[in-house]
Amino acid sequence: MATAKKSAKKPAKKPAAKKPAAKKPAAKKAPAKKAAPKKAAPKKAAKKPAAKRKPNAAFMKAMTPSSSLAAVVGSNPLPRTEVTKKIWDYIKKNKLQDSINRRLINADEKLKQVFGGKRQVSMFEMTKLVSNHLK
Repeated sequence: MATAKKSAKKPAKKPAAKKPAAKKPAAKKAPAKKAAPKKAAPKKAAKKPAAKRKPNAAFMKAMTPSSSLAAVVGSNPLPRTEVTKKIWDYIKKNKLQDSINRRLINADEKLKQVFGGKRQVSMFEMTKLVSNHLK
C-alpha cells in the first residue's frame, strides 16, 4: 500500500504545479487591459511621425583624410559616411574580413597604418581609429 500512496501523490503534484502557472498569465492580462486605455488617451503622439527626419550636419561635413587614410579612400575631402563606405569597399574588394569572425578586419599594409599598427580590428573599433585620421 505504501507504493500505491507514492504513485498517487506524484500525479497530484503535477496538476498542482500547473495551477499557479495558469494564474500567472491571467494576472499579466489584467494590467495590459488597463494600460491600453491610457495609451489611447494622448493625441499628441500622432503628430510626431508626420515630421521628416533631418540628417545630422556633422556627418555630412566634408573632412580631409590624412596621408595614410588617403591611400585607401583617396585624397579628396569626404563626409564621414562616405569614408566609411569607401573603407568597406576596400575591405571587401581585398577580402580583408576575417573568414571565421566576420566582425573582425584583417589589416593589410595600407590599413595597418590607419589602424595604428594593429593586425586585426573589430568593425566597431575601426570607425574610432579612422576618425583620428580625419581633419
